[in-house]
Amino acid sequence: MTRLDPDQILLRRARRDLIVQNTVAMTLILLVVGAVALVVVTRGQRSELERSLRVTAATEEDVVDPPIGIWIFKVSAAGILSATDGAPSGFPDRAALDRVRTGGAAEMIAKESGGTDYLVVTRRRGTNTVQVVGSLARQEAERHLLLVALGLAEFLGLVAAAAAAVLLARRATAPLGEALARQRGFVADASHELRTPLTQLHTRAQMVHRDLRDGASSADLTPDIEQLLIGTRHLGEVVDDLLLSTQMQTRTEDGTEVDLGVVAAGVIAGLGARAREQGVELALLSDADGPSMVRGREAALRRVVTALIDNALSHTPRGGHVTVELGSLAGPRRVTLIVRDDGAGFDPADAERIFARFARGGHGDHRRFGLGLALVREVVTGHGGTIDAWGSPGQGAAFTVRLPAGKP
Repeated sequence: MTRLDPDQILLRRARRDLIVQNTVAMTLILLVVGAVALVVVTRGQRSELERSLRVTAATEEDVVDPPIGIWIFKVSAAGILSATDGAPSGFPDRAALDRVRTGGAAEMIAKESGGTDYLVVTRRRGTNTVQVVGSLARQEAERHLLLVALGLAEFLGLVAAAAAAVLLARRATAPLGEALARQRGFVADASHELRTPLTQLHTRAQMVHRDLRDGASSADLTPDIEQLLIGTRHLGEVVDDLLLSTQMQTRTEDGTEVDLGVVAAGVIAGLGARAREQGVELALLSDADGPSMVRGREAALRRVVTALIDNALSHTPRGGHVTVELGSLAGPRRVTLIVRDDGAGFDPADAERIFARFARGGHGDHRRFGLGLALVREVVTGHGGTIDAWGSPGQGAAFTVRLPAGKP
């Protein structure tokens, strides 16, 4: 049996709670609506019957042919009773007739007989006393049908509410699932990427400590100190990559107008010393008439250019060339940045795979690409652009970035 991880358990619990809460809420709403409808219908039916009984008692001249479900009883001044044929058992209500006939006020009462409820109106009309009886059986039958309809509607509404709750719960927890996945990914990335440079720094620091304990001179310690500095720089780059990976959801609209040519020139100036030490020619080729303004986050775009040039320098041997070409090869509304080198290159089959996190080269190429190129693609995509890679073993590589042009 597969054991769920804590994040999946948390998501399932959150979805279950949302489904239950939404379903209960919708059920209560339907119950309240049904109860209100039933009360309104019941009162309306009773009011309508009361009105019909009063009208009948006030206008009917005889006891023959009253409205359906109504019976009339009339007592003359001489005490003679006449009644509608087929009157229900238990009527007329003699007590009510006697009260009104002897001078009592007109009255309306409810009475049950033979399992059926009735309304009874008794009043004086001239010298006669009239009693009109109306059955509530039809109203009760209508209410029964209404209850059945409300029950069916409640059931269907409950099913629909549950289905809607499932859909809403999935949509509502999708950002939570993404956030948890990104959190776990960040922790995994951090532990994976920081382990090697921290181990190297610790080892180098131990060597310096041993040399100091053995009385080494400052000249002897200089190479190790320089390696420590290089290690801290590499560690800082890894931390920058990790922090950048947490900011990929920042909207490009929140950025500013950035001159990609200025950014590229600044990065090249910063990496120039490294290129010279490696014996690699690093140059910027820019189309003066083409657009270079893009909209976005300058720090993120600088990291993109830095990562691409750093990658090119890392795979270009002494005597090689790295060029950064800036122009509008993709059209006037697109800014194109190409970082090209004539170094080791890579197999064309790996052109997509090298953008995966912690990807390794294939076909005998054991290089590890880490987070750099993966984050480059994320940043470029987040800015509405694209990035493509071309490479050939021993013939170099080229990375082409296309971004929407900003305001000139």
